[in-house]
Amino acid sequence: MLAARLIACFDVIDGRVTKARRFQDNTDVGDAPAIASRMYEDGIDELIFYDILASARRRQADLATITAVAQRVFVPLTVGGGVRSLEDMHAVLDAGAEKISLDSMAVRDPELLRQGAEEFGRQCVVQSMQVKRVPETEAIPSGYSVFVDGARVDTGMDAVWWARRGEELGAGEIVVNSIDQDGTHAGYDLRVTRMVAEAVGVPVVASGGAGSVAHVAEAFVEAQASAAIVSSLLYSPRMERNHTVEEIKAELNERHNLPVRL
Repeated sequence: MLAARLIACFDVIDGRVTKARRFQDNTDVGDAPAIASRMYEDGIDELIFYDILASARRRQADLATITAVAQRVFVPLTVGGGVRSLEDMHAVLDAGAEKISLDSMAVRDPELLRQGAEEFGRQCVVQSMQVKRVPETEAIPSGYSVFVDGARVDTGMDAVWWARRGEELGAGEIVVNSIDQDGTHAGYDLRVTRMVAEAVGVPVVASGGAGSVAHVAEAFVEAQASAAIVSSLLYSPRMERNHTVEEIKAELNERHNLPVRL
């Protein structure tokens, strides 16, 4: 079994890391470069940086903050938000990112996934999906629909179908973020994560809901995720107690017998 990857995900507003619950009521956590430096020193495996207002404000991603973060960490950095063209992809990679995350813009222009994979290689292209439980229908047989624009707009696309389509277009990794579980600390949506993992041949990242190390272990063992986003465990102001990366890895390794990167 490959080592379980732990990822810190930054929802960034004007250079500040925030935490939300079901994509609402963002609470300020702190300066993005400073938190990134702390996460790196503590042993995080990867970072994801989402400029969550870039698309709504019709602007490019915050390149200055991305550069400041990239200068402080030496693990893979994924950047999303405000990426609408190949030129934007070049800009975030030049700023220090190693991967590009495409979410709402990939839904609006799926060819971006193909263009990014052809230009940089599919290992650089991450398909991020915001998914929500809905009634199962002929159009949405999985019971999960893809949402865009900060989980506000239902596309009516089946999540598993969109994951398969993204892989066909060139996505080299897929982040499955559960809107229902996001920020709840009640655990990941294991069902949709596993459905996507079984449907595609690329790594799948579990996102949304981790409130304990046991939840993280479930993502790897039960949902077959290749990586898990653990942001709330690390720095959510809503948690009774924040963990360190070292503590999470130690418990995954010693109690759940999962290989980790030390």
